[in-house]
Amino acid sequence: QVHLVESGGGLVQAGGSLRLSCAASGRTFSAYVMGWFRQAPGKEREFVAYIRASGGVRYYTDSVKGRFTISRDNAKDSVYLQMNSLKPEDAAVYYCAASAKYLTAQLTNRLGYDYWGRGTQVTVSS
Repeated sequence: QVHLVESGGGLVQAGGSLRLSCAASGRTFSAYVMGWFRQAPGKEREFVAYIRASGGVRYYTDSVKGRFTISRDNAKDSVYLQMNSLKPEDAAVYYCAASAKYLTAQLTNRLGYDYWGRGTQVTVSS
């Protein structure tokens, strides 16, 4: 079992930045691929980014490339999402998740993740 807790959400103006954090506890954090997803009201939960266990490989959805950066610190059992140049359409509840899967097709799908946090709200004002 992996317990995940997100933090760092809040209200920011368009063009601003936020850094989300996700702290893990339980089983070996460094063994999991970590992902960030988001869900806006009335929409499905969508993939944002993932980072492999070693931290050497990162993958982003097209809409956040060049603006968001996912990182992890295995010594601190934490994963982060630095979000810059935020847009109103980035507003959502952001979730971190842990996966034991390998293929990108699995890791970009919410069904590929085994453990989830409860989410943190990001609001972007225009």
